[in-house]
Amino acid sequence: MKISELQLPKQAIDFLSQQGYSNLFPPQEDSVKTGLLDGKSLLVSSPTASGKTLIATLAIIHYLASNSGKVVYLTPLRALAAEKFSEFKKLEPLDIGKKIKIQISTGDYDSTDSLLAKNDVLILTNEKMDSIIRHGADWINDIGLIVADEVHLIGDADRGPTLEMILTKLKLLESKPQIIALSATITNVDELSKWLGCEAVTTNWRPVPLTEGVYDHGSVTMHDGRYFEVESSIRGPPVDLGVESVKDGGQSLLFAETRTRSASLATKAAEAIVKYLNDSEIVELEKISEKILSDNEHTELVKTLAKLVKRGVAFHHAGLNQNCRETIEEEFRNGRIKLLASTPTLAAGVNLPARRVVISNINRYDARY
Repeated sequence: MKISELQLPKQAIDFLSQQGYSNLFPPQEDSVKTGLLDGKSLLVSSPTASGKTLIATLAIIHYLASNSGKVVYLTPLRALAAEKFSEFKKLEPLDIGKKIKIQISTGDYDSTDSLLAKNDVLILTNEKMDSIIRHGADWINDIGLIVADEVHLIGDADRGPTLEMILTKLKLLESKPQIIALSATITNVDELSKWLGCEAVTTNWRPVPLTEGVYDHGSVTMHDGRYFEVESSIRGPPVDLGVESVKDGGQSLLFAETRTRSASLATKAAEAIVKYLNDSEIVELEKISEKILSDNEHTELVKTLAKLVKRGVAFHHAGLNQNCRETIEEEFRNGRIKLLASTPTLAAGVNLPARRVVISNINRYDARY
């Protein structure tokens, strides 16, 4: 299906075309055919990078073009909220008879939250939405479209109860909002879609094939039977696997079980990665390093990060402030940072262009046990 065939205002069609969209991916087409632009609530279960953000974008444009209510986009993480805010800010130049105003809020409830009432699209963390509901914000009944990202986290022991509570309350609003629930990993689609009152859209289609493998004693066996060896070093298998991908022109994302381990992996990789950087990349990385130092307090953590960035590597975890995390995510997307070591929090929906993802340890410490 072509973008030009969608039931959207001509200005919106032209805008999407200017953004580089021409044809819908299969999950997007399935969503449209199931009623995305007819006001129907949908639960979309589709692999990572299969176009779920455009599904949300189409729903937002369609709703705002014909309604005066508000759109709420819910995310589990601040990092994901920041990413979506950056993406949806691109809608502001779109003229659909009114100027689209977009705002993000991820902190605790305070007096500035009254400003949210003046915006059309609100990017909120689940915890922020919970706080807004509890404080009885006047504009809640103006909500006409809810997009719940990473909705599978409703089954998470820590984050699930909050998400379940806010979705329960939002479903019961007098405005009867359209709900678009998105997930890449949900297993009980039928059960959750029935509870939400949504039509289910399920697909395994992805634009880039995903291949999985297991490393063992210097070699990797892929699930399709392919086999290749990895040059070993004292840096350890996770770093060796990451370095090999960078050597071949790609980027690597290494997941570690702790904050300390993520910084350790990045440090071990630094001297190997810097060998594959050209002069212009080194100059750019030095500028990024200087920016990190100039924009943040000079803690040992920040100084270590800035030092590693000069070598084309970085680490990412909740111990870094929001500014540092956003800088690292942006520069990895831009291709300047070649190897990123992170705790699993970054796996929750944040889109990063890694050619190879390495899970360094399948065990993780849990304070509850």
